[in-house]
Amino acid sequence: MHISIQTPLSLETANSLRAGDTVLLSGEIYTARDAAHARLVELIHRGEPLPFPIQDAVLYYVGPTPAKPGQIIGSAGPTTSARMDVYTPYLIAQGLRGMLGKGRRSPAVVEAMKTHGAVYFGAIGGAAALLSKCIVKSEIVCYEDLGAEAIRRLTVRDFPATVVIDTQGNNLFELGVQAYLDSVK
Repeated sequence: MHISIQTPLSLETANSLRAGDTVLLSGEIYTARDAAHARLVELIHRGEPLPFPIQDAVLYYVGPTPAKPGQIIGSAGPTTSARMDVYTPYLIAQGLRGMLGKGRRSPAVVEAMKTHGAVYFGAIGGAAALLSKCIVKSEIVCYEDLGAEAIRRLTVRDFPATVVIDTQGNNLFELGVQAYLDSVK
């Protein structure tokens, strides 16, 4: 069973999710990778406003390929989340509620998630062309000079993801390993 979620992602909704839940995200999400994260954190350190509303936002770690004629966006699969880990706690402290990517997260990110009530969603790597079909609108918000890594506002409909780490710090990577070990005893 999938849980349908509308963004922006409220704290109440984030707190209701558990590691292992499968969700379908609909609404607006933003894209950002490491170069954009560095610029966002620089703005935070200077006390300047961010170029999009971070409160209750979901960031998708993706650098989509160029759209072919007639397409909204090119292939849009997740990139490795750990590359953003040095920056992510600052964004979570500003109100970032959800992140969407692939792979593990650092202890500092998990601690910030628990402190501020954020969720980490995993998307399926290798399914970029299929995931892009869930994107119904794409527009560059800022940092166009970064090319594929510019920050975009995406409108998504029924974008499939799995809760990998919930607001309590429960981690599917750890829970899955433990469940396997328990099953072979």
